[in-house]
Amino acid sequence: MRYFVRKVGILVLTLFVISIVTFWLFHIVPGDPAAMMLGTSASQEQLEDLRKELGLDRPMTEQYTDWVGGALHGDFGTSIMYRKPVANLLKGKLSITLILGALALALVIVIGIPLGVFTAGRKHAVSEQILNFLNILGISVPGFFLSILLIWVFGLILHWFAPGRFVTMERDPAGFFRYMIFPAIAIAIPQTCILCKYIRTAVIEEVRADYVRTARSKGSTKNRIMYVHVLKNAIVSVVPLIGMIVSGIFSGSIVIEQVFGIPGIGRLLIASVTSRDYPTVQTLVMYIAIVILIVNFIVDILIQILDPRIRIAR
Repeated sequence: MRYFVRKVGILVLTLFVISIVTFWLFHIVPGDPAAMMLGTSASQEQLEDLRKELGLDRPMTEQYTDWVGGALHGDFGTSIMYRKPVANLLKGKLSITLILGALALALVIVIGIPLGVFTAGRKHAVSEQILNFLNILGISVPGFFLSILLIWVFGLILHWFAPGRFVTMERDPAGFFRYMIFPAIAIAIPQTCILCKYIRTAVIEEVRADYVRTARSKGSTKNRIMYVHVLKNAIVSVVPLIGMIVSGIFSGSIVIEQVFGIPGIGRLLIASVTSRDYPTVQTLVMYIAIVILIVNFIVDILIQILDPRIRIAR
């Protein structure tokens, strides 16, 4: 229990530090939100009036404490760019990004683990060399290029979906998922390659363990050894990687939402950074940080459940 309390304390402290760093960095970057909103023709008096209206004339510490106090009560302030409450802006957008991330994570797990096991069992074979090359290619190619390639092949040539014509799940559930699967693939490809590589290495190491030789001497079949013993232990060793994969999925979705024209929080984040809409940026960064930290917390619990040795040590 003491361990979990300590982890929750670290999680809260991390969120606090992230909020301070994000707020501070955004305020020291050159640029004036009031000038961006009014344009170059605005007078100094107009700029000062707008800064006062937006609360930008107050000290940074006061602005920060006001934002934190409001956030604790569900009030994330008013968007400078849209002149709407930030909480209202996030309605619908957060769920879209979470669904996109969940689809990408499902693809990573469903494809990455079997592919890693397959390549581990094909050491020095031609198929292994081909898959290793594709792995390196998948990790190296930028997400925006994969997105453009998928749009060109499946949208413009095969006409499996209409690029730029996003539909909400409420309006057309089938059309929504048909559109979302392609950006999910673009996000999942590099993360799948990373998971495949780690699974392959973990399986090869487990196959060399003493318990595998013991199982063989007792007459266990190759498939039973692989899927009952080896794969279970290999997955335990790569569970911590899930946190990194989730971080990669969220960072990838920021660019890929823009390319596919998906109205999620990634697209909103880019627009907010460009217009120096710091209440919206601050809120979006905190939302993303909370999701990633919670996933890492769950992963930490899973590791202890799957590997009792860690639980005993702690």
